[in-house]
Parts: sequence; structure tokens; C-alpha cells
Amino acid sequence: MSTVIYPSPIFGPIHSRRLGISLGINLQPADGKVCSFDCIYCECGFNSDHRPTLSRPSRQLVAQKLEEQLQKMVADKQLPDVLTFAGNGEPTSHPHFAEIIDDTIRLRDQYCPDAKVCVLSNATMTHRPQVHDALMRVDDNILKLDTVNPDYIRLVDRPVGHYDVRQIIDNLKAFHGHVIIQTMFMRGTFNVQCSMVNGPTSSARFDLQVKERSTFNVDNTGEAFVGPWLEAVKEIQPQQVMVYTIDRETPAHGLLKATHEQLDAIRDRVIALGIPCTASY
Repeated sequence: MSTVIYPSPIFGPIHSRRLGISLGINLQPADGKVCSFDCIYCECGFNSDHRPTLSRPSRQLVAQKLEEQLQKMVADKQLPDVLTFAGNGEPTSHPHFAEIIDDTIRLRDQYCPDAKVCVLSNATMTHRPQVHDALMRVDDNILKLDTVNPDYIRLVDRPVGHYDVRQIIDNLKAFHGHVIIQTMFMRGTFNVQCSMVNGPTSSARFDLQVKERSTFNVDNTGEAFVGPWLEAVKEIQPQQVMVYTIDRETPAHGLLKATHEQLDAIRDRVIALGIPCTASY
């Protein structure tokens, strides 16, 4: 079971596969996870495994700690490439997310003007006008779209509340190109509780192969998943796509990395659409 719980509100800097030297900004409690997804591949573990007892950091505390860390990095002559909103759950769920974005841009401009402000989000809050507008102000608005198959989303991303993938795609289109799509590709199997098999996931339209009563093939690298996902990418017209695979321990057993060949093939199909794409292994 994975237990990577990040400090709050500031952690790092760390070296990111996709972003370079990244100073993390965690808007969730320091002792647990708060997320609108409960992904089976999340490096922070399942939501139920890390229930926080502390509160989210306040807007004032985030600004204070960020400025202190940036002052230290300036003194050490080690400036970040990016200030990244990530950590123990969905950053845009913080009630003062928009104001914190404004504070961060101000501090970035003051201490490290060449750095980018980046948000890693699962896109579940993009229907909120203040969240949408704040994401339009950041440099890298990186939003998740693992698939367009609702049953796969229910099984793998496991939204905590209502999730309509068609509405999410429309929300992504509303950024008019100021969005980077991030997609996790993987292979392997996942054992789910029998109660999760009932309902839509047991229907004939569910493409995941049942090996046993509660074991599903979670491979989303095949044409049944990649083809419809590519159609959504074409519709969204993002500035870039990032495809990646598992890099750290996952809370669910049986998950496997997508191969280099699989990721490269998907990357090349995105590029063929005229959209820049990177693959991280």
C-alpha cells in the first residue's frame, strides 16, 4: 500500500519527469488525502487509508510559506523551473484556490519570473467559474482525461461524486486551447469488491474483460480505449498532451506499466493530429 503523503503547504523542490525542478504547493492537509477522485493508481493511496485530522492550509499560510521557500531558493541560487499545485488530492477544491493562484503569480513574478505556474488537476471542478478563470491565468493548466469510457472511469478513477465525462470534455473545450491533457495509460488487473460489479459495470457495454467475478483487466492501451480518447483530444484541441504510466507504488495490486512501445505509439498518433505530445515512462 502506498503511503506518500506530502508536506503542506510547500514541498520540494523535486525533479519531475515532465516539468523539471518543481516546487510543490499542496493545498490539502499535511496528514491526509482529500480528493474528488480515488484512483487505484494514486501514489498517495486510497482516500480511506489517509483520512486527515488537520485542516487545509489557509490562503495566508500558503503565501507566507511559499515566499519563505522562494527567498531561500534565491539565496541558494537554485530557482525552480515551475511552481506546481499538486500534493495530497485535488488542488482546485480549496475554497480559496483562485485567490491563492493570484498570490502565487505575484510571488513568482517577484522572485523567479522565468518559472511557470502549473496546476495538476483531475478537472472535476472546472465547471466552477472561479476555478476556470484561475486556470486560465496559470502557465500550464494540466487536466486529466484518462479515457472517455464512463465504466472505466468508475472503476479506475473512481470519482467521489457525480462525474459526466461528456460534461468534462465540454469544460476542457471551454479553455479554447489553454489546456494540457494528461492521460495515464497502464496494463494489469484490479480486484474489486463484488458490490462494485453490480450496476453499469456488469453490463454488456463494459469492455473490461472479466477474468474472475471481481477481477478486471484495466489495460487502456488498446484501440477500444485509445480511438475514442483520440477523438476527444481532437475535439478539445489542447495545446499539448502528456501521456504517462505508473512510476511509483500504487495502492491497488496487479497494476503494470504501459510499455515504451505502447506509449510511443499513442504519442505518435496524437502528434499525427497536429497536437504536440510527450510520453513519460
